[in-house]
Amino acid sequence: MASQQSKIVIIGGGTGLSVLVRGLKKHPVDITAIVTVADDGGSSGRLRDELKIPPPGDVRNVLAALSDVEPMLEELFQHRFTSTGDLSGHSLGNLMLSAMTSITGDFYRAIIEMRKVLNVRGKVIPAANQSVVLKAELEDGTIVSGESKIPYSGKKIERVFLSPGNLEPIQEAIDEIGKADLIVIGPGSLYTSILPNLLVTDLGKAVLTSKAKKVYVCNVMTQAGETLQYTASDHVKALYQHMDCSFINTIIVNEGNIPKQVLKRYSEELSQQVELDYNALNDLQLEIVNKPIVKYDNNVIRHDTVKLAEILCDLIPTKIKKGKNK
Repeated sequence: MASQQSKIVIIGGGTGLSVLVRGLKKHPVDITAIVTVADDGGSSGRLRDELKIPPPGDVRNVLAALSDVEPMLEELFQHRFTSTGDLSGHSLGNLMLSAMTSITGDFYRAIIEMRKVLNVRGKVIPAANQSVVLKAELEDGTIVSGESKIPYSGKKIERVFLSPGNLEPIQEAIDEIGKADLIVIGPGSLYTSILPNLLVTDLGKAVLTSKAKKVYVCNVMTQAGETLQYTASDHVKALYQHMDCSFINTIIVNEGNIPKQVLKRYSEELSQQVELDYNALNDLQLEIVNKPIVKYDNNVIRHDTVKLAEILCDLIPTKIKKGKNK
């Protein structure tokens, strides 16, 4: 009888999540990706407003990353129209998910069907089965509504919250969190990709009460409008503040300096390398994994999906890996 695969649950959104799962699917692990439904910009935002469905974009990217199909079919699914008409800016995958939601009458059911079509290696589950509006309270008490608008306020974020606030998570997401051996939070935008998942009440509670090891993949660079001048420990403290408790066991941070020409490019966007503040992280009693986890693509920083996947697989508790402890 084959040994049971270790279960990894990854929580996030944006490009960070899809990059990470693309590397992990090459390892013998059972992957579940829980994806934010707070996106309200671009093609996703338009479909969300017109069809009254959750935004499909982040889900589409993760489905594509975990797919096991001919490259041409994945390229077709990810194809974005560049015409000047109504299709302009829409990706075919977003339209397919929207059509499947119309056919099945349910966004999550549509994702399950698309998982079959794309021969997806793992599970892709939205954080909730309905649209949600992400709101931010700024340092001056102002409330900004809408995920895409929050980074442009020019003021420090005090907290983010969801509307409606009583969202029901999908039971499969709760079940997968309960069975996880490793829960990975990030990489991704702290306030607009990661926290919208954890703020779905019962989903956040499931993460807090899970006995799995919990790993936070810290962003390499700060983000203007979200985490300006944040250190590594500031990212963790924001997570703790929103969840009202400490819950992370391990933080993965990039080792080494970013090349000057890359830093110069990012400084134009008011972005700088996240400072690794060892003492503050030690005060938070975190295991610190400090290794090179980036690569460069035309002076753009990307997570090295191969290295990051290897690090995460090494963090799966050994007894669980060997099937001795369940």
